Amino acid sequence: MSTAAPTRVRLSILTMATLVAFLMYLDRICLGEIVSSRSFKQSLHLSQDDVRAWVGTIFFWLPRSWQEHLGGLSPVDLIKGAFFWAYALAQVPAGWLSDRFGARALITSYIILWSLFTAATGLSWGFTSLMLARLGCGLAEAGYYPASCSLLTRWSHIEWRGFSSSLISWGGRVGGVAAPVLTAYVIASAGDWRWAGWVYGAAGVLIAIAYWIVFREHPRQHPRCNDAEIALLAEGRGDFLPVKDPPRRFPLIAACRSGNLWLVNGVQFFTNVGWAFLILSLPDYLRGVMHQDDKMSGTITTLALAIGVLSLPLGGMLTDVLSRRIGRRLGQVLPMSLTKFIAAGFYLVAVQTQSVWAAVVAFGLVTFFVDFGLPAMWTTMQDISGKHQAQFFGWGNMWGNFGAAIQPLLMTAVLRTWDMNHDFKEGVWLCAAALVAAGVLALGINSDRPVISER
Repeated sequence: MSTAAPTRVRLSILTMATLVAFLMYLDRICLGEIVSSRSFKQSLHLSQDDVRAWVGTIFFWLPRSWQEHLGGLSPVDLIKGAFFWAYALAQVPAGWLSDRFGARALITSYIILWSLFTAATGLSWGFTSLMLARLGCGLAEAGYYPASCSLLTRWSHIEWRGFSSSLISWGGRVGGVAAPVLTAYVIASAGDWRWAGWVYGAAGVLIAIAYWIVFREHPRQHPRCNDAEIALLAEGRGDFLPVKDPPRRFPLIAACRSGNLWLVNGVQFFTNVGWAFLILSLPDYLRGVMHQDDKMSGTITTLALAIGVLSLPLGGMLTDVLSRRIGRRLGQVLPMSLTKFIAAGFYLVAVQTQSVWAAVVAFGLVTFFVDFGLPAMWTTMQDISGKHQAQFFGWGNMWGNFGAAIQPLLMTAVLRTWDMNHDFKEGVWLCAAALVAAGVLALGINSDRPVISER
């Protein structure tokens, strides 16, 4: 008697999760192109007075010197930084909600919320309304990657989790690279910057509806998932059943006591300190040091980030292959660690070259190797988190985004203190040192040591 072939519901789940990541980064990155458009500059005037008033009202409790530093940020830089802080601080609460009430309902809600805030960006009439729209977007987007980490433990084969993780991350990176081009096209076609927020917001609501239709919490709960596919996904997992008693609170004490988890937090923190230069400061480097105009610096930045997009599926496949051949711990640690050292080396190469296109390649290889190790981080988090998948992933991602949030402040402090000839080298050395620190910390991570023992 013939045995039925496994259905392919897992592939539709993974495809939808990748599409959502694409949308999330599209909504996250579109602001840069919006604020640089002619129609935006003609309709909204963001001034330094807006920044000083906001800082004086919200951060009155900070020392005067810190207020003056924040007040010196450009309006756009302050809004971008606020997004990262909101995104970071909401990671753990959003992860807890996903573990407690299920990824299907929460991810659908997150998509709708950040889409509405993206649409609200198009309704902004000044600095404060734009700031609130982006803060809301950051808060709503915070829950997606933690919940996605959780769903991958159920919807991808245990030997292919690295590749599956890489596809979701890849969707985000592609969205980030495509955002400037797509946003510019929407604005040019509509003749008004506001349409970018409205179009992306409407698309997000439609994708949220599709996600709700396609997704289920567990393969055993999906009406189109047959027994053969359930058996395939259950391989190597022991008791493959839906969670009956979801966690009711975040295990903060366990998280604080776990040296293994702190190593993961440190890797994510220092990786983002090093990586954030490419999306926050690279255009300034290209304009100030390599004397490129705004258009060319934007093109070069996009090309450098595009090189990195190619690495995620390769990194996922290598993580899976190494894990099968040399064991789970080394199979995850080696891609996670060695790639950081290589990326740091290419930072040093980039600041020594006088050729613009050689710099494109060098900075692109930084993104390539940073992202190459990302799937290994995702699979490690799945291995050590137990039933607290979204919460611990959110905890680690929070520390990582703290790194991205403080990177502009660290960069500014280093350049003001040591960069006397304005060649940016000291700032890039800071980023390279951060990646080396991440690589060193990664060597100590053990995916066989869970945060909370199941015994």
